[in-house]
Amino acid sequence: MNLVSLMDIFTILVFFLLVSQSSVQEIPKDDNLKLPESLAQTPPEETVTVMIARDRILVQNKAVIEMDKVLNSSGELLPAVQNALQKELGKVVVKDLGANDKLQNINIVGDRSVPFSVLQKVMKSCTDMGYTRISLAVLQKSAVGS
Repeated sequence: MNLVSLMDIFTILVFFLLVSQSSVQEIPKDDNLKLPESLAQTPPEETVTVMIARDRILVQNKAVIEMDKVLNSSGELLPAVQNALQKELGKVVVKDLGANDKLQNINIVGDRSVPFSVLQKVMKSCTDMGYTRISLAVLQKSAVGS
């Protein structure tokens, strides 16, 4: 068997895997998270992610506040979420004017059982921190079965 041919095949395979991996953005998952289903076709962009699980809220996979505190809070904003988002803003370095649009994008991954009042508080906290383009992550539902 020719070793050069085998090396060529593996090189092409590795290159293909690297190219295809970079084009797919995977939403982080949590065991306590069941996403709602939708027929949406647009894939999520790679940006800051807020996860609303049944027991806590996470920003970039770091727990920031327990759900009990969110449900018992009387205000419209969540300071713990805002502080975490402020830290994420500090990590981003704007290289050009086009990157400024990316700063406004945020993905919210919420469990289907989360009350709307919690989702509303998280969304208001995001917009207050300058994240004005909010995307809600869902599981893609097959159009054939509906």
